[in-house]
Amino acid sequence: MGSDAVRRLADEPVDHRFKGLPPDAERARLTVGQLAAERRDLYTGGFTTPVLTLDAEALEHNLTVLGAYAERHSLAFAPHGKTCMAPQLFRRQLDHGAWGITAAVPHQARVYRAFGIQRIFLANELVDSVALRWVADELAADPEFRFVCYVDSVRGAELMDRALREHTGGAGRRVDVVVELGAGEGARTGARTEDDCRAVADAVAATATLRLVGVAGYEAEVPGADPDRVHAYLRRLTGLAVEFDKAGRFSAGLDEIVVSAGGSAWFDAVADVFGELPELSRPVLRLLRSGAYVSHDHGWYGRLTPFNRVPAEGGLRPAFRLWTQVVSRPTAGQAFVNAGKRDVAYDLGLPEAELVRDPLTGAERPATGVRVVKLSDQHAWLETDSADAVQVGDWVALGMSHPCTIFEKWPLIPVVEADGTVTDYVRTFF
Repeated sequence: MGSDAVRRLADEPVDHRFKGLPPDAERARLTVGQLAAERRDLYTGGFTTPVLTLDAEALEHNLTVLGAYAERHSLAFAPHGKTCMAPQLFRRQLDHGAWGITAAVPHQARVYRAFGIQRIFLANELVDSVALRWVADELAADPEFRFVCYVDSVRGAELMDRALREHTGGAGRRVDVVVELGAGEGARTGARTEDDCRAVADAVAATATLRLVGVAGYEAEVPGADPDRVHAYLRRLTGLAVEFDKAGRFSAGLDEIVVSAGGSAWFDAVADVFGELPELSRPVLRLLRSGAYVSHDHGWYGRLTPFNRVPAEGGLRPAFRLWTQVVSRPTAGQAFVNAGKRDVAYDLGLPEAELVRDPLTGAERPATGVRVVKLSDQHAWLETDSADAVQVGDWVALGMSHPCTIFEKWPLIPVVEADGTVTDYVRTFF
């Protein structure tokens, strides 16, 4: 079912909903698949600026590298799907060995199920009664569907239990939960202390609708995160798993115990500490959840990636490039391109000018002496060191930080080979 749903994305018509795509494709009533089959050139094939692209080689490289990393460190992998919300990329992640896909909110889980994802890890406490009823119905309809979510409070466990009992009368499959250990005072979600976690586990045990299957957390929220502090927090998390197992707190009849952590900045620490876990009463699913790796970026994660600390383990490549066009050059030191806050990620820093392409000759050169200094809704303000740095009509490629807020602005993204040939289009659902 999932593969068929992904394939059907190729039947969608190319039209005004999708920024940057060739207008003549809509006039010709082409589908996405038909346009992909034409293998158009990004620069001469009718695409309009601004247009966001994904580098085909970088995508495949990143998928391969982190899939191999997880396997090498005996980690199961549930990449966070909120990054891209792209079923085609989910499918490729699964093909590269992913155990399942992580979600943050119920809407994301619904998208995953629409495209056949069979294992979903929801990294939040789920207390929305409507969403819980939907989860219960999905579990009842599909015995092969695996769903796990956080619980981090006694009240949360009670609310979940109430919603499920009212919907199923306690007769449905129990919902699997993991107790979330918060990363410290002032961090984001999660029970703050081990005593709090024990109370949550007791609250889960008092229900007939929930099943405690493990523990989880998010190490990037450790206050003042550095290697020592992150490792110490992760050891608290694995220590909690050991304690709960010895105390018999995990539900009877489990095939495995889930221990989960891992964003895109500290997965090396997760690999280190999870590798130290002693043998428990049941096999352990050591579940990593990094998501930004799939596209990587030109700034934030480029600086934070663990591969900077462990280069022998591999490396990631930025796959995004936003092609814009100079539409005004009012002074020798100032220019404007036609992409702004509606098109560009900017929450973790302004984009960086990477390349300049002459629209007449096709010649490309580094964007030396060209800087983005400000964004308006539909313009990026460029500061230039010389009068000939850019000219009106030049294409300027921008690199950006934070994949999560890049993907969300583009519902259909061309995938481009090194020679400029567009071979596919990635559909997103935000």
